Amino acid sequence: MKVRQDAWSHEDDLLLAETVLRYIREGGTQLAAFDEVGDKLNRTSAACGFRWNAEVRNNYEQAIAIAKKQRKERKRALERMNKENEQAIEKPVLKETFKEEIPAPQYVEEVSAELIPSSNSITLEDCISFLSSLRRHDLLSNQLEMENNRLRRENESLKQQTKELEKKLEKLTDQQTIIQEDYQALVQIMDRARRLVMFEDSDDRNSPAFRMDKNGNLEQLAK
Repeated sequence: MKVRQDAWSHEDDLLLAETVLRYIREGGTQLAAFDEVGDKLNRTSAACGFRWNAEVRNNYEQAIAIAKKQRKERKRALERMNKENEQAIEKPVLKETFKEEIPAPQYVEEVSAELIPSSNSITLEDCISFLSSLRRHDLLSNQLEMENNRLRRENESLKQQTKELEKKLEKLTDQQTIIQEDYQALVQIMDRARRLVMFEDSDDRNSPAFRMDKNGNLEQLAK
């Protein structure tokens, strides 16, 4: 059972993007791409689909458009090749239908010419389409490489910022510790001062009071 829970790395996102783009380009489904990536990364297909739609897809809009265009061109090329193959198969059958109207030697030559593969079966348009697709594939590879380099630089910058923030946090933590210690010391001083005042007030209340009578003698006053 796939239960991988760790965060997605840059390499994981790149693998996901390359696989999905390949499936789009070749006419496959994104669900199949998610299954393949899930098998490689030991993640569920749903997790791969959520990661693609929530985070990765927005960074590859142009690449997706190019892949879809390549898929259409590939489909048109296959349809054209199938049509040409069907025509090549149907022509000998037509010759067979009208065999009696054609002299035997001429019929054999024409049928043989139809069955021999022609060097013109690959047209100039096919070559141009193939070269154009190859060029777009190179452009896409260059774009992916540039995007990879950009993300790598951003990653390094974020790592540096993280280190600086960790240093600031450590400094603030030390300052907070010092302030806390000073505060505790101040509280202790204030507590000792309060106790000292209370003790002096108690001594004043407990000390006897005297007065001098008319004969010049001291007598203690009652409290």
